Amino acid sequence: MKTMTITILSLTLVMLGFLQVQSMAMDDTMTKPGDMKMKSDGMEMKHDDMEPKSGEMQHDDMKMKSDGMDMKHEDMKMKHDDMKDDMKMKHDDMKKDEKMMEKGTMKKSQAIIPTDAELRDRLTPLQYKVTRKDGTEPAFNNTYWNNHEAGIYVDIISGAALFSSTDKYESGTGWPSFTRPLNSDEIVEKEDRSFFAVRTEIRSKQADAHLGHVFTDGPAPTGLRYCMNSASLRFIPKDDLEKEGYTEYLALFK
Repeated sequence: MKTMTITILSLTLVMLGFLQVQSMAMDDTMTKPGDMKMKSDGMEMKHDDMEPKSGEMQHDDMKMKSDGMDMKHEDMKMKHDDMKDDMKMKHDDMKKDEKMMEKGTMKKSQAIIPTDAELRDRLTPLQYKVTRKDGTEPAFNNTYWNNHEAGIYVDIISGAALFSSTDKYESGTGWPSFTRPLNSDEIVEKEDRSFFAVRTEIRSKQADAHLGHVFTDGPAPTGLRYCMNSASLRFIPKDDLEKEGYTEYLALFK
């Protein structure tokens, strides 16, 4: 009887233990799907978190690129505007120069020297030979050797005023001769050792044109003889000075 009782109690304990184990297993089963769902939800949340951030980053990046393109467009627009302004200024300057030339007030110091090819087309063969090849025209057979009209002589290329009829005299050499230049700043002296002699060559400063030579056998008050080539010069009569833009020299003939 005692043995039976112990056996029954043992079986009862075993059954209770089995029931407890089953209950725990059921709790785990009920709990795990929830956890898995939570974990799954967590992954979805993370994915959701990542997705908008990635989208936002791409959008921001595209916006930055768009802004960069806008900035480049603005930069190009500014450069285009600057070019237009620069062209307008140059055009205005050209129109101003044209008006000044029409009025005869443009300074000859602003002259633009033509290219060699342009000079070949514009000058006569003798003028080109004298001014660009240091040639010499024939004596007593040139344009101004015997000119006695009042006016000034300018550089055939640049138009710079070089000599005045008020300083011209008869040297008997057959070339136009002057006691001094009208504007000493417009001529350059160079040593010339050609033809087995040492002479002082006179060239125009702006155009670097050969004009002639200066000698120390001239009359008073300078004692100098500027012996020039007519081919290097252009004569402007006194009455045309204002029209030609040399108004400041009219005072020489009053």
